Amino acid sequence: MTQRLNFSQLSPDLFKGLMTFSNDVKKGSIEQSILDLVDIRASQMNGCAFCLDMHSKEATIHGERPLRLYHVAAWRESTLFSPRERAALAWTEAVTKLSDAGVPDELYEKVRGQLSEKEISDLTFQIMVINAWNRASIAFKAVPGSADKAFGLDKAGLE
Repeated sequence: MTQRLNFSQLSPDLFKGLMTFSNDVKKGSIEQSILDLVDIRASQMNGCAFCLDMHSKEATIHGERPLRLYHVAAWRESTLFSPRERAALAWTEAVTKLSDAGVPDELYEKVRGQLSEKEISDLTFQIMVINAWNRASIAFKAVPGSADKAFGLDKAGLE
């Protein structure tokens, strides 16, 4: 696959703004392990190979177990995720693929049972930012692994 264009070079101020937003979101109230799962699940749903590759490597660097990474796509059937992680994954799916009716109240109440209102707000911003990255990477055919050295992802030992 050949990348269509390099959006980071063509729109450097906008790219920098999205990077700043991404980095600010990571400073929020949600732990890194859940942020990694959210990035992976949204990227799976959106079919973004570049982001799926990147965030699987980041999660590995952050110490995530390989088996849990393999189970993200089937998190509902897996016994490897905590109730808090399950709530975050369910919220990720609902916000990533909005239905005509929006996000159901029943789901919101279930998520509130595991996350504070501040955490739900922060999590929603994380979902927003990964969906933005997914859309740009898919639109411009970002090549998986092409930014590994720039982002230090070669340290994951996954090739």
